[in-house]
Amino acid sequence: MLTKRYGLAGLCLLLVGLVVMALWGSMSSSAKSSSGSGAGQLVGAQDAAPAGSGSYGSYDSYGGASASPSAGGRSAGASAGGGQAGGTLAVRNDAKLGMVVTDGQGFTLYRFDKDTAKPPTSNCNDGCAKTWPPVAKEGTTAGSGIDAGAIGEVTRADGSKQLTLGGWPVYRYAQDTAAGDTKGQGVGGTWFAVAPDGKKAAAAATGASAYPSETPTGAAPNPQPAQPATGGAVSVTTHPQLGTIVVDGQGMTLYQFAKDPSWPMKSMCEGQCAMTWKPAPVVDASQVKGVDPKLIGKLQRSDGTWQLSVNCKPVYTFTGDKAPGDANGNGKDNLWSAINAAGKPVTGK
Repeated sequence: MLTKRYGLAGLCLLLVGLVVMALWGSMSSSAKSSSGSGAGQLVGAQDAAPAGSGSYGSYDSYGGASASPSAGGRSAGASAGGGQAGGTLAVRNDAKLGMVVTDGQGFTLYRFDKDTAKPPTSNCNDGCAKTWPPVAKEGTTAGSGIDAGAIGEVTRADGSKQLTLGGWPVYRYAQDTAAGDTKGQGVGGTWFAVAPDGKKAAAAATGASAYPSETPTGAAPNPQPAQPATGGAVSVTTHPQLGTIVVDGQGMTLYQFAKDPSWPMKSMCEGQCAMTWKPAPVVDASQVKGVDPKLIGKLQRSDGTWQLSVNCKPVYTFTGDKAPGDANGNGKDNLWSAINAAGKPVTGK
């Protein structure tokens, strides 16, 4: 009897052991399956990485800006208006300006009144040169209608060689976006398309240049843009706190507005602002004393009127100044400044 009981107990233990082993095997199999599944996800993520890398690799495969199609487009744009050679220069008979010089791509070339031809000197640098990119001498040749002897070069402040025509440094205009554009003509009263002899193309339209327009004898001359009436004067005076400042013909202080851009020159003072800060009228260079006449210019305002500029910045008088020599507007709103003889904001208080 006792033997039977022990035999039954052993059988039960054996069955329990088998059940436990079966359960353990099932759990291990599940764990391996789960682990295998997780490994599959990681492999998938690793496989996805090359795809992403491939897209970056595709970007890098251009090997540099010159090889990139988009960069190539920018390069083409730069060649049309940014410090590049002029190629073979040409002459175009413009309906309004007469004979004007273009680069090899047909873009109008310009000269700057504040430059000099004798000796050739460029006074357009830094920000000015971004708006008016100089034409490089190297890689530029005279085409039909241009005397090769009129072509020369000038060494710029940065050491580069710029093309000259008749001694005048030559530029493109960044706002000319298509061949034949002449948007730079008359900007600031100091920029003009250049004629084949280096003179202003505007003069060519009236026959003043060696390249007259094709207007028949006896015909009415081509209409010219309205020019501002001149009057008054510009001079300097000594202010007890500010030192030398620029004043108008009545001795009223002239101011610059910090928000006005120099290139392209524009007045940002309109409406009520212009009621308080009166745009100074244009003056003739012969009526300028104490200031380099080359710094004196003009710009056309949005309402069509003309305004005096000094050192490529519009200038104004202040209605808060009641007597000659007053400088009550200096430092106003941290935007308005009286100017010195160099056309720069004064530093005194």
